[in-house]
Amino acid sequence: MAAITQERLSYIKSLSSQVRRDIVRMTNGASSGHPGGSLGCADFFALLYGEILEINRTSFSKDGKGEDLFFLSNGHISPVWYSTLARATEYFDPKELATFRKLDSRLQGHPATEEGLPGIRIASGSLGQGLSVACGAALSKKLNKETQSVYVLMGDGEQQEGQIWEAAMFASHNKIDNLIGIIDWNNRQIDGDVDEILGLTDLDKKYQAFGWETLVVEGNNIEKLHDGLVLAKSKLGQGKPVMLLMKTEMGFGVDFMMGTHKWHGVAPNDEQLKDALSQLEETLGDY
Repeated sequence: MAAITQERLSYIKSLSSQVRRDIVRMTNGASSGHPGGSLGCADFFALLYGEILEINRTSFSKDGKGEDLFFLSNGHISPVWYSTLARATEYFDPKELATFRKLDSRLQGHPATEEGLPGIRIASGSLGQGLSVACGAALSKKLNKETQSVYVLMGDGEQQEGQIWEAAMFASHNKIDNLIGIIDWNNRQIDGDVDEILGLTDLDKKYQAFGWETLVVEGNNIEKLHDGLVLAKSKLGQGKPVMLLMKTEMGFGVDFMMGTHKWHGVAPNDEQLKDALSQLEETLGDY
C-alpha cells in the first residue's frame, strides 16, 4: 500500500483547515446549519476530493459516466461538502459559499438538485436513503461494464433507519462489489449520544453479518484515513461491498465544539466564530 506523499499530505491538511474555516463562517453567516458533523468530516472530504476520487475536477457531468461517484446521505452536513467542492474542484467559485442557506441560493441547507449546483446528483438529508441510491448507481455501473467506484457517506445515528439494512442486504445479495460505504462513527446525533438514543452495539460485526467487508479507521488522522480508503478500494471486485467505519470527533478542530452533541445543528455567534477562527489556520484564502 503506497503511503500518501508529504507533498500531498501537506495539501490535504491545508485544504481541510480552510474547509473548517469555511464551515464556521458559513453557518455563522446564515445563523443556522450543522457545524459539528461538518467539522468532524472535513479531513475525509478533503482527502476524498483532493486525493481519492477519480473525477473530472474542471467540469461536472451529472451522469458520472467514466468517473467515480460520491453520494452524501446525511445531507445536513452540507457545509463541508459545499466548501470542499468549491476548494478542490473548479465547479464553482468559493465566493458563492457566502450565499449558504440564503434565499434563492444554490447552496441550500440540505443538498438539492433543482438549482443545478455542480457536484450534487441527488437531494439528500432525509436520512436512510443514501445507501439505496448508491446501490442503484453502483449496480448501474456494473451493468454498463464501467470500472469506477461508488462512495456513499452516512451518519452513525442514521444507522437507526430500517431502510439502511434493506439496502445492506440488497448490496451483499447482488454482490455489488464496486461500492464503498463510509459511516461517520462519532457516536453523536441531534438528541445526544447514539448509545443513549438507540445503541448500535457491534456495528462492524453487523455489517459483516450482512455480508459486507468491514474496516475500521481513524477519521481525523489523514494518513491513517488515507491508508484505510486505499485498503477499502483494494477490497473491491471480490464479490462483496465494503463498509468503512470512520471514527471521528464531532466538532473536530474547534475545542469548544468537541466532546458534545450540542453543536450538531447550532451555528456559532460572532464571538464564538472569532474563537473558532483563531484555532483554524487560513491556508487557501477566505472567501
